[in-house]
Amino acid sequence: MSDTQKELTSIWTPANIVTCVRILFIPVYMVLATLPDGTLGLSTGIFDVLAFLIYLTLSLTDKVDGYLARSRHEITDFGKFLDPIADKLLVFSALLIFIEQGTLSFWVVFIILVREFLVSALRMVVSANGVVIAADKLGKWKTATTMVSICLFLFNDVMVSFSIPGAASLLLVGHVLMAAAVVLTVISGVQYFWRSRAIVFSV
Repeated sequence: MSDTQKELTSIWTPANIVTCVRILFIPVYMVLATLPDGTLGLSTGIFDVLAFLIYLTLSLTDKVDGYLARSRHEITDFGKFLDPIADKLLVFSALLIFIEQGTLSFWVVFIILVREFLVSALRMVVSANGVVIAADKLGKWKTATTMVSICLFLFNDVMVSFSIPGAASLLLVGHVLMAAAVVLTVISGVQYFWRSRAIVFSV
């Protein structure tokens, strides 16, 4: 433990609480995004607005838990374990719904999912050798581009529900960004393996 790191007596730090709240709200988003028209006497548009606002909030708070942990010197193993899981659940919850709704091809989700599995396995292998792979700029751009694209898809649903002009153009931008996210996903994944080739391909 470093000199600046607090001696913690509980895993329930503000940072970890934020992470848990983010995870707990993911099913809420999924329910709202898939409720049929007329549920509780409300139109689908209301649910689309709520789903968009919740997802946008969860996306914007992506870095809040990490900032709290670092600024308060309350970094825990529980937080290190849970934070990336929260990020991945947030992304894949939306992508799976988009497959069901026909917004995205399953190939998009498959490529992103395979990359996450491979990179996670890679991190475990190299960490066993005492090496830590930090997230690079490409990885961060990949995550940011993916979340912006998802938010655009969700806002497009809102525009369609309320007949707001420009929905088709917004949907096109969303698809372009998602295509860019897939490219960044592949490139950043290859980059991770290239940087760790000495360990991964050692005898």
